[in-house]
Amino acid sequence: MEKLIAGAKKLGLQLNPRQIEQFSIYYQELIDWNQRMNLTAIIDYEEVQIKHFLDSLTVILAFPQPIKEDLHIIDIGTGAGLPGVPLKIVLPQIRLILLDATIKKAKFLHHLKQKLGLDDIEIVVGRAEEIAHQTQYRERFDIVLSRAVAGLPTLVELALPFCTIGGRFIAQKKAGVDSEISEAAKAIDTLGGRLRETKRINLEELGEERWLVIIEKILPTPS
Repeated sequence: MEKLIAGAKKLGLQLNPRQIEQFSIYYQELIDWNQRMNLTAIIDYEEVQIKHFLDSLTVILAFPQPIKEDLHIIDIGTGAGLPGVPLKIVLPQIRLILLDATIKKAKFLHHLKQKLGLDDIEIVVGRAEEIAHQTQYRERFDIVLSRAVAGLPTLVELALPFCTIGGRFIAQKKAGVDSEISEAAKAIDTLGGRLRETKRINLEELGEERWLVIIEKILPTPS
């Protein structure tokens, strides 16, 4: 896990032996289960370290500082557990919900949770636009995350209903982020959000332009 260890250090994260072991187990389980279901197109050992694990950890740069012990986080469209599970490994104190619409992927996540020995993780199966109307999830989260491949207007519509007032939605984006933000402006305003900042990720390991779009929740989302 040398690539991951070096990259994490640049993010201010010093991985301990237990965390390194957990990431190794994560990789092994991901590749094993990927032979039976479509979890990832990236299977190379070093590529998974960088493009899945390290890329997931970059969202920490957009967390409020200092990081609270009991942050309540939801990862929408988590798939193989990204970015939520890597964050849980390095920040074991957070309370995490992994949301995905696919039952098969949820089975993998339950298995992974057990193999990694992680607590305070709830795995929810369903569509974000439906789950967001359930009282126990609506406007309950300090941080909402999504690596889902969708335009920012769509992601904002799915994510902001989960954000508590004062919370934030963090979207991971590549080049062309300015045009996406312009297209999402109306949705952000309608759903009770406000663009806080866009933060460029300066990690040569990632190899291409990466951005974090940070949207604050300032008003309740209309029903």
